[in-house]
Amino acid sequence: MNNMAFSNSKDFSLEISDYIEEAYERLGVVPRTGYDLDSAKRSLNLLFADWANRGLNRWTIEQKTLSLATGITNYPVGSLVATVAASTSFSVAELVTGSVSAATANITSKPSATQLALTLPTGTFSSGETLTGSTSGATTTLSAALSFEDVEATIDVLSGVLRQNSGTSTQSDTTLNRISRDQYLNLTSKLSTSQPTQFYVDRQIQPSIRFFSTPNSNDYEFVYDRLVRMDDADTYINGPQVPFRFYPCLTAGLAYYLSMKKNPQLTTILKAVYEEEFERAAAEDRDRASLNLIPAKDFYGFISV
Repeated sequence: MNNMAFSNSKDFSLEISDYIEEAYERLGVVPRTGYDLDSAKRSLNLLFADWANRGLNRWTIEQKTLSLATGITNYPVGSLVATVAASTSFSVAELVTGSVSAATANITSKPSATQLALTLPTGTFSSGETLTGSTSGATTTLSAALSFEDVEATIDVLSGVLRQNSGTSTQSDTTLNRISRDQYLNLTSKLSTSQPTQFYVDRQIQPSIRFFSTPNSNDYEFVYDRLVRMDDADTYINGPQVPFRFYPCLTAGLAYYLSMKKNPQLTTILKAVYEEEFERAAAEDRDRASLNLIPAKDFYGFISV
């Protein structure tokens, strides 16, 4: 009979400083200066960028909802919201212009009485300037400069559906097909308006989604899954945004990156350890679904081989 006591805890976690310490220990190096710590933190952020290039990290998938507006084809991927003194008098889809900057953008929705969701602007709006609507003639003051952080955090769009009658008993979702840049370029009637059936993701630093056809109603929503950047390794006492099963991979990767600067003799072996750890973690980081196998039968009921 096993009378061994167990901890009954499952909350083991590591701070950024713990990963750095463990990585340096694997190198046989003691960090002695603030520069050594900053160098390790920089390597950790570069490691996160490497992970973004290696495929799908499922814990960085998030679902977003984008309100579509009549006649507007191009939308930012992520949230681009202007905080203003008042938004209620403006019309969805109209163009707003900055009084000082002369920057322009279209309104895609009004999330609150003091917010305007916008398309990617032409020009740069200035905090404190007056915004004027082209259709309504409404004016308001821009309370703060636009933040593009959420848009620029997007790595890619994985899939999306067009939602109608959201929140009602008749809500329905229709899958939209993603097309390539070349396919979108060769569409002959990009500005024709009807229910969208396709979308193209323009993967710029500030990525955007272009719909075909151009929406003919303000009642559509685009519900999509996007892949986003991991949180930066900023403060040493913070924990990185990784699940438990990736702890060994992160540590091995940081040791490998640091070895190139601190102990090159170990780089080859530490790279092999890192690749093995990453392969094992990535294999576990997968989607699961039920699998039913049905034997094929021929006309007489015998199993075909």
